Amino acid sequence: MAAHEPDHDHDEPDPGPRLGLRERKKLATREALSVAALRLALEHGPDNVRVDDIADAAGVSPRTYNNYFSSREQAIVAAVTAERALRIAAALRARPATEPLDRAVIDTVVEQYTGEPAGEALTMITTTPRLRAEFIEAASAVQSPLAAALADRIGDTESLTADVLAAAVSAAIRVAMQCWVRPPAENTLAGKGFLVVTERPLPELLREALDCLAPALRAADPDGASN
Repeated sequence: MAAHEPDHDHDEPDPGPRLGLRERKKLATREALSVAALRLALEHGPDNVRVDDIADAAGVSPRTYNNYFSSREQAIVAAVTAERALRIAAALRARPATEPLDRAVIDTVVEQYTGEPAGEALTMITTTPRLRAEFIEAASAVQSPLAAALADRIGDTESLTADVLAAAVSAAIRVAMQCWVRPPAENTLAGKGFLVVTERPLPELLREALDCLAPALRAADPDGASN
């Protein structure tokens, strides 16, 4: 099965202002590295892939690689989580201003996490402890761009409200991901090439986790539209 590649901008909301040539080149380099990392990991196994191999496959130096990723696991996982944090923030900004804040945030996150990678990529991630941990931790990247989008939406850039809400959303995502991707030790089929996930779909788990934050999101809604 072919490696999953990240969706491109024509399928997703514009993450922000038009990027200059330098920024576009940096994004292209990052994507080339992550796609190469995933491809090599699927072909040879994640433990048999070196940073030098990834850099060579992407046509850059190992030093350039280190400017983008701190580990091979981070590069591999980035191929299936590419720029999702920016897409979540952009999607929230694009929703109607009159929509209740809790509904806007929860629906945005669930929609952006729908369609997680399947097949070889997810099997490899769920059955490799360091990849699985990196996959779950990738949710932390949501916090900063989401905080900025929330601050703009609620019209409050001075208090800690947006930062706290964004941190809570990030934590809820990680909890849902941990429930969705079970450690192999908890599954008798682990190590035999079987997909290790719960029977409940990720969107359902995300909605349940994020619903716990609905009261706080409603309280921060400047228009009280969701009350």
